[in-house]
Amino acid sequence: MRLKSFSVSEFRSIIASGEITLGDVTCLVGKNEAGKTALLKALYKLSPMSTTDARFDVTDDYPRKDLGDYQHEVDEGVRGQAVPIRATFELTDAEVSSVANLFGPKALTSNVLTLEKSYDNRRVYSLDFNETEALKYVVSSAELESADLAAVGDVQTWKGLGNRLAELAASPTGAKLKMLVDKINDKGSGGGYYAYNSILSRSVPEFLYFDEYYQMVGHDNVEALIQRRDSEDLRPSDHPLLGLINLARLSLDDLISSKRTMEMVNKLEAAGNHLTRQILKYWSQNKHLQMKFDVREAMADDPVEMRSGHNIWGRVYDQVHWATTELSSRSRGFVWFFSFLAWYEDVKRARKNIILLLDEPGTSLHGRAQGDLLRYIEQELRPHHQVIYTTHSPFMVDPQHFDRVRIVQDRGIDSDDPLPREEDGTKVLENVFDASDDSLFPLQGALGYDISQTLFIGPNSLVVEGPSDLFYLRGMSSLLEREKRTGLSPEWTLTPVGGSSKIPTFVAMLAPQRGMNVAVLVDIQASDRQTVEGLYKKKLLDQKNVHTFADFTGLVESDVEDMFERDFYVNLVNEEFRGQLSSKITASKLNRNLPRVLRALEEHFQTSPLKSGQFGHYRPARYFAENLAVLTPKISEETKNRFEALFKKLNAQL
Repeated sequence: MRLKSFSVSEFRSIIASGEITLGDVTCLVGKNEAGKTALLKALYKLSPMSTTDARFDVTDDYPRKDLGDYQHEVDEGVRGQAVPIRATFELTDAEVSSVANLFGPKALTSNVLTLEKSYDNRRVYSLDFNETEALKYVVSSAELESADLAAVGDVQTWKGLGNRLAELAASPTGAKLKMLVDKINDKGSGGGYYAYNSILSRSVPEFLYFDEYYQMVGHDNVEALIQRRDSEDLRPSDHPLLGLINLARLSLDDLISSKRTMEMVNKLEAAGNHLTRQILKYWSQNKHLQMKFDVREAMADDPVEMRSGHNIWGRVYDQVHWATTELSSRSRGFVWFFSFLAWYEDVKRARKNIILLLDEPGTSLHGRAQGDLLRYIEQELRPHHQVIYTTHSPFMVDPQHFDRVRIVQDRGIDSDDPLPREEDGTKVLENVFDASDDSLFPLQGALGYDISQTLFIGPNSLVVEGPSDLFYLRGMSSLLEREKRTGLSPEWTLTPVGGSSKIPTFVAMLAPQRGMNVAVLVDIQASDRQTVEGLYKKKLLDQKNVHTFADFTGLVESDVEDMFERDFYVNLVNEEFRGQLSSKITASKLNRNLPRVLRALEEHFQTSPLKSGQFGHYRPARYFAENLAVLTPKISEETKNRFEALFKKLNAQL
């Protein structure tokens, strides 16, 4: 069973998230406080590995500002309980077959299962199940004697079938059928209910949620850990440690009652070696570490909670410096990575259908180490589990899989005025170009650039100013390739940076990276010339790697829009802003002394403003991308030649 999508409603910062579609790996990107954690927490409560985390609490979880009104409406019977989580699963062929084996091939009319949980904490299923066809199949496949078959042949319901079978003299086949029908009627809900509860529910995935609070402390008192386990009061940090102990094929009781010291030492050493091998495959920061674990009797000066009984200690041996340090004294990033590995490696051994929910994984990791973590997710986790993770880090978005990104934003926290309820709260967007600038380009303080830059980083990065460039370049590349001409090589990753002023800072950080090939393609006007020339004069890039659209239009100043004929671009504006224009714009009437069509249009709108809103160059670009097939015959050969010359020059730099 695979999770295909989910939605969250009336939970913490979320009024209605919208449907969130999922793949093998899904990356929820958004700035702090956007609601990413709330999305994972709500989903986790649907089917958590730890059953103590399964309950919604209306006081804690319902959006606080509406809580009083909600409780009053529920108490008065005006509305029912809110449903904070709803998820859609796709059944596997094996699961469909298991239902068909009992109820026939026509019982399930789709391979979709929907689960939801409301604030009364009842999990409710929805299954497309044909009770009539199922009943027919159950009767026909029971191999009843002819008299019995005739007696039940006209029955239309499971209850009716049960009553009729009870009236018949018991035959072996009739008795067997009656046992099944009695089970189906036990809860009075029919074959669909039985199919879910007795066959499919065992295949519903469980969720493993992991955030920074689940990091190992590095040492613990064994007796205290046993007490927390037995009272079902485990701390988040206990789970990775228990995973480690399980991985060593030991139990907590073994740690304090082992009869052979060396047996326990060997098992702990084997677990440490296993985790060492795993972590060093994906830990490029230091390849000379070795994990060690030890159990000793408590001593008087041990940490306060560890002065009696037995203690387990996690240590890291550095083979270069010949030094052993406590696990807890290593970098936070290392402790996070190791803690997750310890828990996950134990979970993996169980071979259960687990979906991993990673909240801000690797936040404390160095940028390159976050790349290691991405590699770990791709190579170790994805083949076995679906993964959903949140991030605001520039290095936790895989540039090879941009389709995995979902943008999380909460316009309410950025608005000075209250928003309508349907617009308020956390929303999840699949199309990044529908996101607000603040959601798409949150400043990454420590790294000094925007999140948009990180969504499009690859070994060959072509830096452009914004999303409009992406629409035009990708569209024209596709058009030229269909005509057997040269398009932009797929080896280039288009990297929008949110404005020409941000290009130097971005290039300064990206270009020195080992193995990076960076080129710049920008608009050019008089005010930008010094900035553009500074890219190579300051030796950030070679001059051959710095391109402007003016290089291909023959004009002194040019934007990407000037790569098209002026009348063609004006037609895009007329179509996109049709409902806001007082009258159609005529290209020939625009100021020809202004070489840039955008500048000419800005001058036009100063005297003939739109009836509502303001002109911006993003919308015509989006219109171009959405209507490329219709627009293709109107694109001139001169335009195609300009773009082809651009693409050839760029491709030559690979």
